[in-house]
Amino acid sequence: MLELYQFEMSHYSEKVRLILDYKGLEYRKIEVTPGIGQLELVRMSGQRQVPVLKDGSVVIADSTAIAEYLDKQYPDKPIIPGDPKLRGLCLILEQWADELIGLNARKCLVGAMGQDQSFRTAVLPAGTPDIFKTFVGSVPGDFFSFLGIGVGMGPDAIKAAQAAMKHDLASLCFILMKQPYLITDQPTLADFAVAGLTMYVKFPAGNYLNIPDALKGKGISGIADAGTFYPFFTWRDKLYSDYRKPLATTNTSTGSGPTSINIED
Repeated sequence: MLELYQFEMSHYSEKVRLILDYKGLEYRKIEVTPGIGQLELVRMSGQRQVPVLKDGSVVIADSTAIAEYLDKQYPDKPIIPGDPKLRGLCLILEQWADELIGLNARKCLVGAMGQDQSFRTAVLPAGTPDIFKTFVGSVPGDFFSFLGIGVGMGPDAIKAAQAAMKHDLASLCFILMKQPYLITDQPTLADFAVAGLTMYVKFPAGNYLNIPDALKGKGISGIADAGTFYPFFTWRDKLYSDYRKPLATTNTSTGSGPTSINIED
């Protein structure tokens, strides 16, 4: 069986989970928990980031490389078009989603964590000690924002990311106005990248992720609850209901190799 080394709260892992479910592939999730470093991932793949897919003796790191491997190795229900023009559009949109939506969504999430203490503790990984949750929840929002400056996620960077996210979601609404998917009349890698990487902006409402109930269907104030972006999130909800398997149908286990929210690709 395929094994996905992942972090449940990783939006890049979610991109891969969407693809696996769409293709109807059985897989086992191995949660890579925070703590002692990414030793197991380094041993397996030579790098520290999630997601990592293991297919027998084959190990693939990076969500794009995983998607391309799955489409070649398991060609039923292809996600990368064969037509050269459509293939190019698909890959460009997927790269745009990875590099812009993924990064800006993370900054938006950091901004929301700085403003809302309960939201901040809700996004901590499963298994986080209660004492650490209490500490994180008690940190003043201003101090949290100050810490973000050192890693390029200060107030100005977050404000710019929120503006960029609103612009991108509006653009996606226009693209989807008269067509069911971004590239063709069937979902492609571009659709799954966009759907997965907007997870931090608004978490799926259904039973798709092992996250606190308080997070399901919730997201960034001013974006997730804005009527302007209702068409996009309606489209994404339908993509989930059509192709994403609920938690009960996916095997999950806990691995020994840790990760964190900022080590994804």
